[in-house]
Amino acid sequence: MEAIKETNFSFAGQTGFYRGKVRDVYYFGDKLAIVATDRISAFDVVLPRAIPYKGQVLNQIASLNLKATSDIVPNWVLSTPDPNVTVGFMCEPYKVEMVIRGYLAGHAWREYKAGRRSVCGVPLPEGLRENDKLPTPIITPTTKAGEGHDEDITREEILAKGLVSEQDYAILEQYTRALFARGTELAKQHGLILVDTKYEFGRHAGKIYLIDEIHTPDSSRYFYTEGYEERQSRGEPQRQLSKEFVRQWLIENGFQGQEGQAVPEMTDAIIAGISERYIELYEVFTGQRFEKNSYENVLTRIEEHIRNNNFNTENREY
Repeated sequence: MEAIKETNFSFAGQTGFYRGKVRDVYYFGDKLAIVATDRISAFDVVLPRAIPYKGQVLNQIASLNLKATSDIVPNWVLSTPDPNVTVGFMCEPYKVEMVIRGYLAGHAWREYKAGRRSVCGVPLPEGLRENDKLPTPIITPTTKAGEGHDEDITREEILAKGLVSEQDYAILEQYTRALFARGTELAKQHGLILVDTKYEFGRHAGKIYLIDEIHTPDSSRYFYTEGYEERQSRGEPQRQLSKEFVRQWLIENGFQGQEGQAVPEMTDAIIAGISERYIELYEVFTGQRFEKNSYENVLTRIEEHIRNNNFNTENREY
């Protein structure tokens, strides 16, 4: 099954390269071109096989959402010259990720189920069930690890360690809540519930910018609105569109990223199923049919689009 596992380009004027879990980053002075590959990670581990069209889905959903929130907070994007590429300016990232949750799901539910009644220092009421709506959305930040696992951290710890100044952190919280409210509105328009998500921020020329991707299946969890209440009342699992089903499959097969654990076999059927879920989220979220870009000469296409991009312009697409 064809997919973009990695890129290895070399460009005139290139000043650096970084390979993340999912993205390959090419630096050009204070600009950068980010290639959304088809790699997939879970529990901070890159899984051995790539997922067809995953990178295109992530890049295109992120582009739509960054445009739809640019009135709330400025973002790093200058252009999207290719379905798998975003070009923007380089920001100095804050060393925290701003996770916000509207429902008790995923990691927060696992903590709650284990008997803990707070996440990242935020108290949770008794009597909640998995996937219940929280009284109000809560911000549960994590550290931004260069390597290894991101870790839960409290607001107080962030300030005490000097990871973010108190003044800037107040702004990050304000932006996070406003972005989540907008994301919730956008999801509702297409019959979805934005359950939880994360935002990353950085500074450029003394100003705070939204960076990375937003509201994608890698960074967010969605439920279908239709049937949500009925499933909750019956104690049934929610229909969801996110990467959580990949995590659940791994957990059921004995893998949570711990030392000594082996990733279960990713068969063609598993790969195809994951790809179909990503495409489904794109089509539900956008209301548009997903147009699969050909994998024929895909690396040549991406390389040319980066090479032909004008990195000297500050003219945005929006």
